[in-house]
Amino acid sequence: MGVERLDNVAPVIYNVKPRDIDIQKSSAYDENIDDPIDAREVFDYIRDINDPEHPFYDTEDPWVDVSFTPTIPHCSLATLIGLAIKVKLSRSLPPNMKTVVHITPGTHNTEAAINKQLADKERVAAAIDNPSVMRTVNQCLKGRE
Repeated sequence: MGVERLDNVAPVIYNVKPRDIDIQKSSAYDENIDDPIDAREVFDYIRDINDPEHPFYDTEDPWVDVSFTPTIPHCSLATLIGLAIKVKLSRSLPPNMKTVVHITPGTHNTEAAINKQLADKERVAAAIDNPSVMRTVNQCLKGRE
């Protein structure tokens, strides 16, 4: 068996720039509006194509580590926010991707307790199984109109 040869062993990974156009606007899809296609629009169509040689995560042990900062040190909804992040990631990422969600160190009065809850698979599963909690989480995840 031969060793797989990579064309670009150490690629430069750039930060993602925000999209120039709001693709949520109905005018973006209005065929009655005559707008020329420019280079940026073409780029926006293809920007999400992944390099097959360098996926964004390690397939051997894929994981994502997310830290978030509550708005105030005594935020009573920090656990719910963390749960919403975990749910969003589980819905958006491949099923084999592990997620770690925690509060940014030093930004919440009870950060250790909340981080412990968010790391507890059984507690997270119980919260996800609770219809009332999931209604609230889904409300958090609903896009703004």
